[in-house]
Amino acid sequence: MMKYLYWAIALILTIPLAFLGIQTLASERVEVVQLHTINEEGEEVTTRLWMVDDEGFQYLRVGVAGSGWFARSQANEEIQLTRNGDTRSYRIVLRQDKSDRINELMQQKYTWGDTFIGYAFGGREGSTPVELHRLQ
Repeated sequence: MMKYLYWAIALILTIPLAFLGIQTLASERVEVVQLHTINEEGEEVTTRLWMVDDEGFQYLRVGVAGSGWFARSQANEEIQLTRNGDTRSYRIVLRQDKSDRINELMQQKYTWGDTFIGYAFGGREGSTPVELHRLQ
């Protein structure tokens, strides 16, 4: 009887760990940039995100439910983003009109990882592209 209990406990622990491992692999296997925002306490918060390029601009994407990084980005006129070791300042512009295009580019670049994250954390329907405008 104890043998089955140990197997049940192992299974219960293994499933979330496996999910976490697949999520990490899906998230980190292709380019990931670092977004630096400031929280309400004035402290820097670094968030790892996916990015795509289109028509001379870089794009992040926020889901329908929003996120902490997005709220912090909107609260400040300027954000910093590190890509390939180079940190630059940007302002954000929401581009809902490019939602289909940015979702398509994210899917092409991040392939099964984009699909997995979409299923795990809500679909891409209604997501908002965040266009980055470089500040001088």
